[in-house]
Amino acid sequence: MPRSRGVTGIVLAAILLSGCQSVLEQAYQPNVSPSSNPQIVEEVQKNDPRAQMGAREHPRIVASYGGEYHDQKTERLVARITGALTAVSENPAQSYRITILNSPAINAFALPGGYLYVTRGLLALANDASEVAAVLSHEMAHVTANHGIERQRREEAEVIASRVVSEVLSSDLAGKQALARGKLRLAAFSRQQELQADVIGVRMLGEAGYDPYAAARFLDSMAAYARYSAVDPDSDQSLDFLSSHPNSAQRVDLARRHARNFGQEGTVGDKGRDYYIAGIDGLLYGDSPQEGYVRGQTFLHGGLGIRFEVPPAFRIDNKVEAVLATGPGETAIRFDGVAAGEYDSLTNYLTSGWVAGLQPETVREIQVNGLPAATARASAERWDFDVTVIRLNDQIFRFLTAVPKGSTMLEPTANLLRTNFRQMTPQETAALKPLRIRVVTVAQGDTIASLAGRMMGTDRKLDLFKLINAMPAGATVSPGQKVKIISE
Repeated sequence: MPRSRGVTGIVLAAILLSGCQSVLEQAYQPNVSPSSNPQIVEEVQKNDPRAQMGAREHPRIVASYGGEYHDQKTERLVARITGALTAVSENPAQSYRITILNSPAINAFALPGGYLYVTRGLLALANDASEVAAVLSHEMAHVTANHGIERQRREEAEVIASRVVSEVLSSDLAGKQALARGKLRLAAFSRQQELQADVIGVRMLGEAGYDPYAAARFLDSMAAYARYSAVDPDSDQSLDFLSSHPNSAQRVDLARRHARNFGQEGTVGDKGRDYYIAGIDGLLYGDSPQEGYVRGQTFLHGGLGIRFEVPPAFRIDNKVEAVLATGPGETAIRFDGVAAGEYDSLTNYLTSGWVAGLQPETVREIQVNGLPAATARASAERWDFDVTVIRLNDQIFRFLTAVPKGSTMLEPTANLLRTNFRQMTPQETAALKPLRIRVVTVAQGDTIASLAGRMMGTDRKLDLFKLINAMPAGATVSPGQKVKIISE
């Protein structure tokens, strides 16, 4: 079950920040080169607070992404790719620590000191070794070019400005938004640094013997996944990797231009497809058992024995800290759980101070599918909230539904959640299994439609099958071809 945190502020922040992305607009300079003296942890003075930046942040990164994902076959695969790239890097003496994160998010990043991270979600989306190599070479370029150290200097310079905004506008929503924008800007490398890392990364790809066009190809795949995942494909671009690595036409064009230095597309480099898909066969896909599962509009947690559904057109995001769902009309839902502790009365718990803007006169006791519960309304800035808490054994489960003031979506959305929350039966719990990437061989008579029909965990089987196999419109399959499906 996700860990609990302050509820109202987080949902409000999630709504406000949805789709926001700040990239520093800097002029692109085509002639770039990495640092000739990359700073790794051991080379930075011990009295410099940046010295242990990578080591200090590593546990936080791992915890934020659901822990490390351990599978010997997949770990050997990623180590093989990283090793090939290290041999041709700008600084072959630089050592790297590669960690596969146990997260379905599509993400990869680096910290100073050679800490590299890739999520299993990104590995599941990639279709060959050269695509993963493209991502890792890009992140390694950030390390060799000292971008992390440069970013830390910008963060330190921002502290004073952040304090001023916080102190002057602490009770003002505009102040919170200003702080959030600052965080987003500093979390990403600058546009110039991203383009520089692209140039270095493509060169590393080609020199390591990989298909140098993989960088442009995988940028397109990630953008396609972002569109697939979005509730509104025209507005929601919140996918993790693309939020911090914008998929501009300039970047794709740049990657292809530099790849041409090695030859024409399709004639140079090894894609490494066969050994790659063998290495990810059986890879956990989507949510892990410890965090519960999302199946379409339904969230299920076998360990806690609970399930609920969200309305149609909502998308569920099963985060480490909570289950979030977003839908039409800026409606948002947050669900988490806390230990019941000393609270015998759910109405007392509701009024204990953890909900900002609670309207005490709206607090009332209810039943939710035979379970004791309580509900109330709250209000903050331009948002209205329904807060519902449900007791099951020694846990209190919490729903927070947020809508813009005046919206008619609050009551029907909250009612649907209360109607659908229930305990799972022992049979349901026993039948609940994680989804995995399964590599299958196309047989005589198989079609894209028939193979997609074997997919599980989504109502959009055909779309997802084409996506994870990077199949364009009009593509076909041939007997003997190996493809990925998602199944138990």
